Amino acid sequence: MSLLSNVEANKQLKLLDGWSLENNAIKKEYIFNSYMDSIRFINLLAEKAEKNNHHPDLVVGWRKINMTLTSHDLGGVTHLCIKIAKEAEKIFSSKDFS
Repeated sequence: MSLLSNVEANKQLKLLDGWSLENNAIKKEYIFNSYMDSIRFINLLAEKAEKNNHHPDLVVGWRKINMTLTSHDLGGVTHLCIKIAKEAEKIFSSKDFS
């Protein structure tokens, strides 16, 4: 898998709400109704990450998750980063969290 250019990464991020490109990574903060909702989100996302062998960095706070995606091997954003971001968006917009 190859790195996306900043132009291509930003083009892909325009299709995703609230994501930004910073320091060779894509990032978003998710806000939840409860702490347990955020934990449930992580567990659902972990299944997708494991299946794709691409794992986000997650910082857990009270009712929020800060997510960062990058390819540690390649040092930047790949199509797999975008794929996991899309998976996160699907999970977050599901009936469980909306």
